[in-house]
Amino acid sequence: MKQTRAITLMHMGSRTLLMGIVPSAIAACLLLSPQTASAQQIASQGETSAQQIQQLTVAVAKAQEQLKASEQQIQELQRQLSALKERLATDTEVHAPQTSPASATKTELAQQVDALHEQQAVQQAQLAIHEQTKVESESKYSIKVTGLILMNGFVNTKATDVIQTPSIAVDGQGSTGASLRQTVLGLDGRGPHLLGAASRADVRVDFFGGTSQGGYSSAGGVLRLRTAHAALKWKNTEAFVELDRPILSPNVPTSLTTVSTPPLSWSGNLWNWSPQIGVTQSIGISSSTRIKMQAALIDVADPAIPGVTRTANASLAERSRWPGSEARVAVAGTKDDPGPEFGFGGYFSPHRTASGLHFNAWAGTIDYKLPLPARLELSGSFYRGQALGGLGAGGFKDYVYSSDEGYEYIRPLDDVGGWAQIKQRMGERLEFNAAFGIDNVFASELRPYGTASTSNFNYQNLARNRTFFTNVIYSPSAYLLFSLEYRRIQTSPVIGASESGEVFGLAAGYKF
Repeated sequence: MKQTRAITLMHMGSRTLLMGIVPSAIAACLLLSPQTASAQQIASQGETSAQQIQQLTVAVAKAQEQLKASEQQIQELQRQLSALKERLATDTEVHAPQTSPASATKTELAQQVDALHEQQAVQQAQLAIHEQTKVESESKYSIKVTGLILMNGFVNTKATDVIQTPSIAVDGQGSTGASLRQTVLGLDGRGPHLLGAASRADVRVDFFGGTSQGGYSSAGGVLRLRTAHAALKWKNTEAFVELDRPILSPNVPTSLTTVSTPPLSWSGNLWNWSPQIGVTQSIGISSSTRIKMQAALIDVADPAIPGVTRTANASLAERSRWPGSEARVAVAGTKDDPGPEFGFGGYFSPHRTASGLHFNAWAGTIDYKLPLPARLELSGSFYRGQALGGLGAGGFKDYVYSSDEGYEYIRPLDDVGGWAQIKQRMGERLEFNAAFGIDNVFASELRPYGTASTSNFNYQNLARNRTFFTNVIYSPSAYLLFSLEYRRIQTSPVIGASESGEVFGLAAGYKF
């Protein structure tokens, strides 16, 4: 384009020079004619012939010099024009598309176009959801109703603790069934600005509460509070209160067949929903990287045994009269460029038994989420600590105990575990996941105390629990979700043989 423009300018320059030369020549001729007539008149008036000749010679010389300079300029412009034409022809040949990789280029472009069309369809469906009329609350701020109506079918080849969402395998026959109790309902709200911060809140409930969660029921279920959040959000700071998983365990494995209890629970995933109050601070260190710092106070519950009703008594952490604390520091991407995230955290909580014995629960954690080439993603978490039953580890227990002549002896249990998941996205609608998790209580600490609590033998006797699962999740639209999953659980007690079982799951959900 620039070369064509240069050629055009050359033509315009040539035309301009010609327009300047022609009038000069005409002027020279006119100059000769008047000067000739003037010479005759001067001769008639008595002027000498030598003066007339001298004036005419000077005029002719000037005209000849102008003509010669104009000819040289025209020749230079013609030379430059020819050079530009030759250069333009050469560049056209060099940049001409090659025929050999044409098929590969067309294939790549077609794939990119298909991916864009698919992404556009998903985004349009999501926009249609957000543009719907919101429910108005008494506070005059809009409330959005969200939820997931979820049906899950299951085939368990071995007896498990909770047949709809198994965590451990036990000795006994398997089961087959289906349930809608993992359906989730939620409310999302945005409130007024306060002190320059935007306010928000949300709450989630499901139907997996009650004392009969270990038994199968095709219908029914008791409403249960899952998570809740309220926060004030500034540009780089957020103050929050919440009921959710610990801040030092931010990542969640992906599964649609186990939602009421998160995937890999009691197999390396610190998930237990606990009341927390804290603050998050982000510090940008570059255009694509930030440091994320979090700190919170946490009220840790006692380990939850499936099928056992929790009493209203104070938990071991609450009996200490000191709140638990937790903190996490991570290097992460920005909102516009998420990128990889790597963090480490710590947890500490004093505990006290009903008989007045003290012990401390603590943990150190590492978490990561790493985008990989070819739409792959690696994520996971690792922990090492003590008395972690309240966070969802430790084999459903914080400690073991024994009594002798009215005296109680306890031993807080050391624990190590974690999980890892690889995700493969095949576009906006299809993904594959494979994950493995393990929770390992030190058997050497369990063995001397035996299994004093016979009412919860399977849990008090549990030393190691491992779970592997793989699934495929297909979303034909922004509203519909389908999944097939295979899971294998291997449970190892201190006393007795290990048990293993397989779980085949099917899930179908409608999201709104």
